[in-house]
Amino acid sequence: MPEQTITEALTLAPGDDGALSADLHGDFSNGRLNAPPETGFPFGGLIAALCASAMQQGLGITAPLRSLSVQYMTPARFGQPIRFTPRLLRGGRSAAFAQVDVTQKDREGQDRLTNHASATFGDDVPGPALTPLAALPPLGALQTGRDLEGPMAPRFSQHVDYRFETGPHILQPVPGRPVIERCWMKIRDGGPLDVIGLCYLLDALYPPVWTAIDKPLGMATVDLRYDILTDPTPEHCPDGWAFFEFRMLDFGSGWTVDEATVWAADGTPLALARQRRKLAPVRPPRP
Repeated sequence: MPEQTITEALTLAPGDDGALSADLHGDFSNGRLNAPPETGFPFGGLIAALCASAMQQGLGITAPLRSLSVQYMTPARFGQPIRFTPRLLRGGRSAAFAQVDVTQKDREGQDRLTNHASATFGDDVPGPALTPLAALPPLGALQTGRDLEGPMAPRFSQHVDYRFETGPHILQPVPGRPVIERCWMKIRDGGPLDVIGLCYLLDALYPPVWTAIDKPLGMATVDLRYDILTDPTPEHCPDGWAFFEFRMLDFGSGWTVDEATVWAADGTPLALARQRRKLAPVRPPRP
């Protein structure tokens, strides 16, 4: 059983200097569930959700999140608080622009920059709409879809319910099969899905390329970008469920790039994500 809930993980404590802090627990490692948390690093979707929340909370922004871009410079460590220092770049009637620096003390007690994020916030206004809908599997598929289990499941996945339409195909390649995973997802705490939870879920799966290879490759997220199209609501996402498609776009030259799309149960597009990961160098075997 997890020792920390997702609500606790997303809690930010304000400081006297305008910064906010959060504790990173090993329950949110991207390492395998059957391995110690320290074999992985803090889950990128959690960092993204905390960045968005820190800008909203620290700057008092009430307009909805519309885009978020996070750079992952160096992995943070478990057991050591991380600090979020937000800054308002410009606030206006139609949009607000903000940034946040994420730092953590290194082993010598010096602050090191682990992440930087920027975001755009803005209210919707009435007007023309031309939003394509998608054909989704019915909600009844929740009764038959497979969950994510087994030794290769990442540790952060214990906070998510999955119902796969295709998959899970982790490390189970089939020649000619599209490198895509499609599934219903929800956060297990039972609360309604909000935009911060959506930031968590948009990265809450293994890299899509892992469905096209039979051995895990070392890789680390460098850039992660979200575009929020429609805020999730209980009406759109009953019981917190939304439908996700994760797709590999490119793999090679030391990088992999993938994207994710999420829809509400009625087919309303909620968000898009794009992620660039750097592959760990492949060292030649010793003679």
